[in-house]
Amino acid sequence: MRLSDLKPGETGVIVKILGHGAFRKRVMEMGFVKGREITLVLNAPLQDPIKFHLMDYEVSLRKSEANMIEIEPIDEWEHQLEEKIHVTPITETNDSLKVSKAKTINIALVGNPNCGKTSLFNIVSGAHEHVGNYAGVTVGAKEGKMKYKGYMFNVVDLPGTYSLSAYSPEELYVMRYLKEETPDIIVNVVVASNLERNLFLTTELIDMNRSMVIALNMFDELEKKNIKLEHEMLGKMLGVPIVPTIAATGWGINDLLDTIIQVYELQNPDTRHIHITLRPEIEESVRKLVDALKEDTDLPQRFSPRFLAIKLLEKDPEMKRMLEKYPNYSNWEKIRDNQNARLEKNLGEDAGALISAEKFGFIQGALAETMFSEGQKVDNSTKIIDAFVTNKLFGFPIFLLIMWLMFWATFQIGSYPMEWIEYLISWFSELIGHYMPEGPLKDLILDGIIGGVGSVIVFLPNILILYTFISFMEDSGYMARVAFIMDKLMHKMGLHGKSFIPMVMGFGCNVPAIMSTRIIESHSSRLITILINPFISCSARIPIYVLLAGAFFPNYGAWIFVGLYLLGIVVAVITARLMRRFWFKTDETPFVMELPPYRVPTWKATIRNMWSKADQYIKKMGGLILVASIIIWALSYFPRYNENDVPKDFGNNTMAELPEEILINADEEKLSEVILNEYQESHSILSYIGRFVQPVMEPLDLSWKACCALLAGCAAKEVVVSTLGVLYVGDDDAELLSVRLKTPSKITGKAPFTPASALGFLVFVLLYFPCVATITAIVKETGTWKWGLFSVLYNTSIAWGLAWITFRIALLF
Repeated sequence: MRLSDLKPGETGVIVKILGHGAFRKRVMEMGFVKGREITLVLNAPLQDPIKFHLMDYEVSLRKSEANMIEIEPIDEWEHQLEEKIHVTPITETNDSLKVSKAKTINIALVGNPNCGKTSLFNIVSGAHEHVGNYAGVTVGAKEGKMKYKGYMFNVVDLPGTYSLSAYSPEELYVMRYLKEETPDIIVNVVVASNLERNLFLTTELIDMNRSMVIALNMFDELEKKNIKLEHEMLGKMLGVPIVPTIAATGWGINDLLDTIIQVYELQNPDTRHIHITLRPEIEESVRKLVDALKEDTDLPQRFSPRFLAIKLLEKDPEMKRMLEKYPNYSNWEKIRDNQNARLEKNLGEDAGALISAEKFGFIQGALAETMFSEGQKVDNSTKIIDAFVTNKLFGFPIFLLIMWLMFWATFQIGSYPMEWIEYLISWFSELIGHYMPEGPLKDLILDGIIGGVGSVIVFLPNILILYTFISFMEDSGYMARVAFIMDKLMHKMGLHGKSFIPMVMGFGCNVPAIMSTRIIESHSSRLITILINPFISCSARIPIYVLLAGAFFPNYGAWIFVGLYLLGIVVAVITARLMRRFWFKTDETPFVMELPPYRVPTWKATIRNMWSKADQYIKKMGGLILVASIIIWALSYFPRYNENDVPKDFGNNTMAELPEEILINADEEKLSEVILNEYQESHSILSYIGRFVQPVMEPLDLSWKACCALLAGCAAKEVVVSTLGVLYVGDDDAELLSVRLKTPSKITGKAPFTPASALGFLVFVLLYFPCVATITAIVKETGTWKWGLFSVLYNTSIAWGLAWITFRIALLF
């Protein structure tokens, strides 16, 4: 709990000071140290500030300051002391060990993209996050815990960022996290072989005046190049202890954890606060702003005044947003503008450029004294590979070959395990049908759950194979090259080369693809990429393609797949071009993207990522799709009818329309049951919903059952297949469903689908409104429901128009 949570007369024990810099130093000087009892005496008349009794004297704090001090109730603290005295010590491996708040260390991992933060996070926390070898794979903070030497480590893996300027969503996220959460220790992960660039972020963290440890990651790459780094001397120069690590193997991690404990307990000799000294003209400007900021006692203590002053000079928009609510902001802004004008007049550059140059100069000087080459070895493997994969002659053919191989493996190799899963589901259905008594519960399990979920889970192998290919491209570093070679084409569309990465990820799932657009610094390019991503055919649509292409175009299935994927891409390209031309006419930022060295993905990482996707898909089966299947079943199951409710002519018509496979194997009792089920479904709640919508889809020659399936797809696109299964055959048998969809009625001579209507249906499914999860991702990433609604209306309109054109053209053939 926080000190501000105490009530008058209550006593607590201080366990942690969450603030940093001047605030932390000041309150510790006044006796706010770990283990000290403190009592809340009373609140001011307006409830702020608050008076406390500490070390035989009274002190007042504002509520906001008291909220930055963590305490434990006195009785809990005394109980822990008794346990330490009387109870036999428990080993660290015992999961029941309760770690006190005084022994809890909140850690934030901060570093450049592709520096190995997530690998380090996985080792320390035991989590299984995906590690991709391209910038921006970590698109949100991930949390994990571990126990080590009596301490509880709460570890947060923050998005990769090159600086703490509000230039990209990642930088903005990291800045706000460090402001609002104030972790106890920042672990700055840097790449040992690229220190000059990585340490720029370090200098900004030093300006913050936070407790910090530097993890010198990928230390083996430095050794391979025969470069010697005196990291201890460099750490003393920076005032931050440096620990060499190899996160991929776990080497050096224990040393890193030991150092974190030392810094947390204020016992590390290398820890000291330094200023990255700038040239005198800049220091004068910084000092004037620092003096002005210090005069405001209401200013938050989350960041040091020097950090605030530097960010003000750089005209950082997030700093403006944070400080403009204070009464003195106009005065700070006036000082900032005067100093900027002076610097530009005297030095010929704006403050931001001058400060960056000075920091890089400091880094160069520090490395010149601590880093030495001993006959440096050059690894040419990346250059050799890039000579082919980024070549203007070979780059595109290689990329197209990889794409073709990915889709071929997804559908051809994936067909074998699909058959095995289908057999298991069929066996399980027969088992349930044989032993379970008749009734609504049996119908729910067989028709709703197994018939719905079972018809979708068979496509798990296809999805796993697709994600394995995407993961390999990410992990190896090839995905960054794809963005590189596609940049010119993306630019013609009005997008960044980086936009291609979310588009490729969209082949797996649109939700993580939309989230990955955070790697795009340009707001307009990012927004366009988000809005066109649902046109990229995700893996959830695969079951629908397999069903209808297999039923109506068995000899041209691969061409149907390729055509649909290409159509989605073409619609996305045209939409992006139109948006850039008429809506977002300017692109705010240039294309800048790191091309990391190639690395061979480990089998462990690949299998772990594949299992992670399998786990997500299975959870989706047991969650969203299961619920949607049950709802669809219930809507088609109620209201209930009996045999006396069925008109005779309806029974005759139904008999005439049944496939031969049902007629041959069914006795009279079974046929009566089938007729009753058909009547039940055609007069159910779902049928009325479908018939209400059906006039809109009538020009595409789609029945009300097809309309019901499309509506059910709003939950998840896989549900379209399960809905068709429930409505047409009440079974999970994909083969029987395929027969039913193409069997003409003996009365009307018309099948539920024709080749033309099937093609139109496929095009509509490809392009119409995204699933609920995708719409939610769009709203979350854009920050407004406006774009979610736009995606629903625009996508559905485009889908109807192109589906109608496809249907009319198909009728000609």
